[in-house]
Amino acid sequence: METTGSLGCPVARTAEIIGNRWTPLIVRDLARGRRRFSELERSLVGISPKTLSDRLKRLEEADVIVRECFAEVPPRVEYSLTPRGFALLPVIESMRAFGTAWLAADPCGDEAESPVAVRRLDRLVGVS
Repeated sequence: METTGSLGCPVARTAEIIGNRWTPLIVRDLARGRRRFSELERSLVGISPKTLSDRLKRLEEADVIVRECFAEVPPRVEYSLTPRGFALLPVIESMRAFGTAWLAADPCGDEAESPVAVRRLDRLVGVS
C-alpha cells in the first residue's frame, strides 16, 4: 500500500485517508466532541470492533485524530479530532449535502429525496 506522501494528486492523498466506508462516519461522530471506543462502536451500527480499531489507528497515524489514555481503573481511552481532522469537516459536510441532494435516504437520518435534487434530475432527463 502506498503512503499518502507518495501519492502525487491531492485528491488521491485525501482519498487515501477517508476513502473507505467507515472513516468519514468516524470523523463525523468525532466532530460532535470526544468519544470513547464503545460510543463510536454503538454509533457506527455494523462496524466490527477490529475494523473500528484499525480505522482509529490509521486516523491517528494520519494525524486526523488523537487518542488520549487516562490512568484510571478501568482504563479509559478517548478519541478526538486534531486540527487536521477538523479541516476534513467541510469534506464530510459536502458528502452529506451531495447525499441529501442526489441519493435516497440512508441510516444517517438525512432527507429521503431533496426537492432540489428531484428538480435537477427532472431537468437532466427532460421532464417538466
